[in-house]
Amino acid sequence: MEENNETEHINFFSHIEELRKRIFIALFWFVIGSIIAAYFIEPIMDNILLSPATIAHIKLQNLKPFGIPFLYFKLIFIVGFIISFPFILFQLWKFIEPALYIEEKKWARKITFLTSLCFIIGVIFAYYIMIPSMLSFAATFGTKNIENNIDINEYFGFISMMLLGAGIIFEMPMLSYVLTKFKLITPKFLIKYWRHSIVIIFIIAAILTPTPDPINQSIFALPLIILYFISIWVSKLSYNKTNEIEGNE
Repeated sequence: MEENNETEHINFFSHIEELRKRIFIALFWFVIGSIIAAYFIEPIMDNILLSPATIAHIKLQNLKPFGIPFLYFKLIFIVGFIISFPFILFQLWKFIEPALYIEEKKWARKITFLTSLCFIIGVIFAYYIMIPSMLSFAATFGTKNIENNIDINEYFGFISMMLLGAGIIFEMPMLSYVLTKFKLITPKFLIKYWRHSIVIIFIIAAILTPTPDPINQSIFALPLIILYFISIWVSKLSYNKTNEIEGNE
């Protein structure tokens, strides 16, 4: 009993040490990404952050004494996170790697790449499709007697929320892979409730879409529906792979 307790004690502290190491490396990559973002902050500010507002003819203004400096710092951190996201994600996989099967460990780099790709696609989709549509609607809605002068920090919060939110939503296939791997869901479950899921997707699209017409709602809902069916396929691959590995053991 004493030997078992001592072994568990050592294992616990070894896990803590490994976690500390991975957090340190992740923070290192985040700092590197933030430095890169800081170096290119002016083109990022003018050509990326402010571009959707310029196209939609929305006037932005600062209402806080230190609003602009804080805006620059927040933009640096957000862009730094996006740049360092693949490296941070890889550290997460390296931390949980000891709990994986030998065959699963070979997938770590591939999963990191695919997860990062899904996140970037979601960010691109939000930036080029969702955000312009929403801002155009906001700029033209209502009476002409009310001028749309939007606080730059409110604008930044909206842009950040949409980009990060879309990036997370587009992680649906990789989430299904992980949940299936840990036996929290099955492909059969996803197939059984696909009709319910489509209804929920259209409800989400209706909430996020600024215009009430079904065409724009369908534009937002279609990628999510495609992602859902991709998630079923990914879940099936994960389910079969896990059963194959457990069967060999």
